[in-house]
Amino acid sequence: MTSPRPRLAIIAHDGKKADLVAFATFNRDRLSDYDLIGTGATADLLENKVGLAVERVSPGPEGGDVQIASRVVQGEVDAVLFIVDPLDSHPHDPDIQTLLRICNVRNVPLATNIATADILISSPLIRELRQAV
Repeated sequence: MTSPRPRLAIIAHDGKKADLVAFATFNRDRLSDYDLIGTGATADLLENKVGLAVERVSPGPEGGDVQIASRVVQGEVDAVLFIVDPLDSHPHDPDIQTLLRICNVRNVPLATNIATADILISSPLIRELRQAV
């Protein structure tokens, strides 16, 4: 049986992890209403610094972005917060682009910055995604 709670994947580049922790701390109560999935150190930070329960997949550079993309394809992720650092290069950029492309192909809400993440998790429409399943 699937959970009635929305499933939210959370990823942040190293240069944006502090911003994500601040965002998650401010929105702890709201985020606790989601089933969270996170890559590597992002999941660890959300658990250890913010106190949120997060299912951990591999770090992004070790395939975590692809694991999240696979879950999007399988319909196991309702929305993705991928807080990107646009001013830094990433050796696993093809994996990142795959995840972004899959979200667009599957019409899965995707936030790539804190402002959009705020809007996404505040929308009542996110609940309708789970009710439609």
